[in-house]
Amino acid sequence: MKSRFLVLLLPLTLGACGYNRIQTLDEQAASAKQQIEVQLQRRADLVPNLVNTVKGYAAHEEAVFTEVANARAAVGGAIRSGDPAQQVAADNQLTGALGRLIAVAEAYPQLKADAEFLRLQDELAGTENRIAVSRSDYNAAVKDYNTYIRGFPQVITAKVTGAKSRPYYEAAPGSNVAPTVDFSKPAAAPK
Repeated sequence: MKSRFLVLLLPLTLGACGYNRIQTLDEQAASAKQQIEVQLQRRADLVPNLVNTVKGYAAHEEAVFTEVANARAAVGGAIRSGDPAQQVAADNQLTGALGRLIAVAEAYPQLKADAEFLRLQDELAGTENRIAVSRSDYNAAVKDYNTYIRGFPQVITAKVTGAKSRPYYEAAPGSNVAPTVDFSKPAAAPK
């Protein structure tokens, strides 16, 4: 009789201690993190097309193309690592490189009018918006999870099960400062 009572009491005890809720919130945070990775990969996949379009007009800007390629590779490595801090750093590196690529494109009026370039630029802007939404969704999921595992009695369950706080997706230091674009160097004529 006592063992039946314990078997019936066990699910109620587990529910009251917050174990299931911790697991649910952890999965939501993990899913939101995956969405960031999906959008970062989407942007990284768009980059070669954008670079090739700009290269046709600005072949002499090889340093910018190399920087974009290196930044894109860093994003791929960061996604594979699964480390949010590494993803932030790689994301910021690619954002800076893409900004310089777009600045190069601004020097070529015929490129700015190219339909393929405009389409890629629109896709990139849409992807940037998706990345921003994904980051926001992830941080909201992390806030819910972290807040929940710090509450009582869930904090006890979290300690027993090894549930740890998740890191927020934070912008890199200095990312709130607008990049400087200098067009004082005359652009070479397109080939």
